[in-house]
Amino acid sequence: MVSSSCISLLDLASGNMMNFSQAPRALPRIMTVPGIISDIDGDGTNDGNSDAPSTVKKIIVSNFLPLNAQKDLKSGKWSFSFDEDSLLLQMKDGFSENTEVVYVGSLRVDVDTSEQEEVSQQLLEEFNCVPTFIPSEIYKNFYHGFCKHHLWPLFHYMLPMCPDHGNRFDRLLWQSYVSTNKIFADKVMEVINSEEDYVWVHDYHLMVLPTFLRKRFNRIKLGFFLHSPFPSSEIYRTLPVRDEILKALLNADLIGFHTFDYARHFLSCCSRMLGLNYESKRGHIGLEYFGRTVYIKILPVGIHMGRVESALNHPSSSIKVKEIQKQFKGKRLVVGVDDMDIFKGISLKLLAMEHLLQQNSGMRGKLVLVQIVNPARSSGKAVQEAKMETHTITKRINDTFGFPGYEPVVLIDRHVPFCEKNCLLCIG
Repeated sequence: MVSSSCISLLDLASGNMMNFSQAPRALPRIMTVPGIISDIDGDGTNDGNSDAPSTVKKIIVSNFLPLNAQKDLKSGKWSFSFDEDSLLLQMKDGFSENTEVVYVGSLRVDVDTSEQEEVSQQLLEEFNCVPTFIPSEIYKNFYHGFCKHHLWPLFHYMLPMCPDHGNRFDRLLWQSYVSTNKIFADKVMEVINSEEDYVWVHDYHLMVLPTFLRKRFNRIKLGFFLHSPFPSSEIYRTLPVRDEILKALLNADLIGFHTFDYARHFLSCCSRMLGLNYESKRGHIGLEYFGRTVYIKILPVGIHMGRVESALNHPSSSIKVKEIQKQFKGKRLVVGVDDMDIFKGISLKLLAMEHLLQQNSGMRGKLVLVQIVNPARSSGKAVQEAKMETHTITKRINDTFGFPGYEPVVLIDRHVPFCEKNCLLCIG
């Protein structure tokens, strides 16, 4: 059953406080041939019908769809393509061939209201993607506000100790977070066969989504995976809506974390704040919550070696490798790939490079740091300061230790194609 704790979230999402404009009419509900998915504890049974269909549908829900989008300014037509670098897209390779995958999420571009229905149909028919169109003001409060202003720093152990680190908790941002999760839930409902399909929700942007889905369909097969750290209970308890988020997550059947430490922190929070006990159940950690067993698993994300090998074996890769080898002939290459984010430690890496060159004059002219900086996923003062600091340190190192034909730090501040990135890593 759905916990009574979800009532406040449901009331918040449907309350008069958030009187937003209505989205365009929903897509026709898609009822694909249901598959047989065993229960999460392995006790599911098959009725033995010989004509039982074999197609399995898995609905992957995330903040962004694994798509690239571009609009032709002359014709006004939209063109879309799969983002081959997206982790969500690569997950398909881990599914069986009889699995139909449907993606639910937002586009990284703004689509005019008059075009949304047409774009939705195109994405559904061509890519099996269902876009969620969030009103701009709500999305700003949801993503750049609650997600990046409150959750992201907190999950990385940064508390708002002074005004420079953030203002007091803003309930409006939390309300936008809940309302956005509700919109995602509505989109999932358009494509789900509740009795058969499996829903896989991703990351901290959608932590209250399990509540809305469980409320609609109590028997839904629902998993959640957190791609970020989960902080200790001493840090997490500073979040005013700590209980609401914990209880919402517990409406999933399975919750996955990168490491045991993250899972341990989550279990500690459930124990100390909700009074829940956990125990080992058939090799997994289980939490009893309102008559259901919620399984906790450690599921570290790996490297798709087949995709890496395929990229390196491509004819263009050998040409690119030779170009890089020629460019850095006689030099030792160190390659770094990081997002432009205050928690990635790019400036610390640069300072370490600077210290190394200061202490080891023999390295000068022989060692090069190639630092790939992926575009920032959020805006704000902190990100801008981190970017400025990165460029300032890079310039200082190159001015101090560089000379004609030698640049100690090569900063690539742009999107780097997968093939080029692998070529650099291969040589580094």
